[in-house]
Amino acid sequence: MRAHYFDDDHAGEALDAAFLGAQGVHAERLPLEPSAFQGPLDALKRANGYIEQDIVQLAPETPNLEVICAKFVDEHTHDDDEVRFVLEGEGIFDIRTNDDRWMRVVVEAGDLIVVPAGRNHRFLLTDRKHIRCVRLFKDTSGWVPNYRHARA
Repeated sequence: MRAHYFDDDHAGEALDAAFLGAQGVHAERLPLEPSAFQGPLDALKRANGYIEQDIVQLAPETPNLEVICAKFVDEHTHDDDEVRFVLEGEGIFDIRTNDDRWMRVVVEAGDLIVVPAGRNHRFLLTDRKHIRCVRLFKDTSGWVPNYRHARA
């Protein structure tokens, strides 16, 4: 996982997992073998009340990929945490800090990220246009995006 500021005088300044944690964003590395990552995911589920788990994949051959991705590009929040453990590929989470600055978090295989409920963020694919992730939910209806421009 690589994280940095990208929208102000500190653009490019690297951010570590401790900084992300202070911002309420959980970030860690897990092994990619299912027998090794499922235990930590189960512990996270128990600790946070996540009851649903699935796998999602976006790839160049995904039907309507551009339409799907367009839903995530605008700044939004969710009523539930956004939990992703990346199995393959990579993606970009742009997340607002507590003081409303943008930080960019690039996730790749082995990265677990939890963007807390109510945190403004957006998601983009990299130029590879491929990511496959485990998702955890408290309630799948809590993952509906609430767009910032619609709340103004």
